[in-house]
Amino acid sequence: MTTMTPQSGTALAPAAYGTMQWGGTADASAARDMFAQCLDAGLNHFDTAHLYTEGRSEEMLGALAGTRDDIFVATKAAYDKPATAANLQASVDLSRKRLQRDVIDLLYLHRFDPTTPLEDTFAALAALQQAGTIRYIGVSNYAAWQVMKAQAIAAGLGTRIDALQPMMNLVKRQVEVELLPMAADQDIQVCGYSPLGGGLLTGKYAVTGADGRLAFDHRYAARYGQAWMHDAAVGLAEIAAGLGVPAATLAVAWMRRHAPQAHPILSARSAEQLAPSLAGMDYALDDATYAAITALSPTPPPATDRIEEA
Repeated sequence: MTTMTPQSGTALAPAAYGTMQWGGTADASAARDMFAQCLDAGLNHFDTAHLYTEGRSEEMLGALAGTRDDIFVATKAAYDKPATAANLQASVDLSRKRLQRDVIDLLYLHRFDPTTPLEDTFAALAALQQAGTIRYIGVSNYAAWQVMKAQAIAAGLGTRIDALQPMMNLVKRQVEVELLPMAADQDIQVCGYSPLGGGLLTGKYAVTGADGRLAFDHRYAARYGQAWMHDAAVGLAEIAAGLGVPAATLAVAWMRRHAPQAHPILSARSAEQLAPSLAGMDYALDDATYAAITALSPTPPPATDRIEEA
């Protein structure tokens, strides 16, 4: 895989912390506690985005990480405007100001932009990289064909895609079909977001009136709206109860074993909520438990759909 490191040259942790909730459901005090908690657990990779909580997420991360060269900071360019050179430059300049960093370690394109030629977008990214404004290039929410098209263009510009950030968890396994094999072939580091399925895999939504993103965000409600997904969450909670561990711990541990090449992006709105996910990084699933958890969700068919050959 691509060997991305903080500017200090220290190793990158096998997980990241996602600050999507900072400045929203997580206030400055909670953010400070979780930042310290992550460092204590050995996490040195923090992920944010230009548009998270109207910029407050980046500002809060900047206030905590500042110019520390042992902290690896990833952000995503604004996607509310086309991915043109001018818009990317403006997005990066504001992100750098918020983050209090001259150099952004990893800049993702937040999503695919069908309105701007990839040649123009990646020429702009290459220029930012050559200027020393960003160190690594990533893409998020891209299909495999989009990544490969962009990778070919990047190669012609003397650069490459270093990181891929897809959705990835027990009930969202589409990544297994083409993205994971492609990333392995192309030496691209995968950083999977939503390992807890927006909170679904904590088991809390089995209780009526549970508070969380699936309850108040229509996007998450639709994303995890299928009945079998909720059944899988109940099944995971039952396995967890039998083992005496939080379901969130098993969800992260399953992802770590199922796709060890991927770095899960952990997130929470409090240190108490984050603790079970951090515990999942070191929790060893035995073969029987791993098989039982895997069986809770359907294995996606191969890209060719020739299931008999899988």
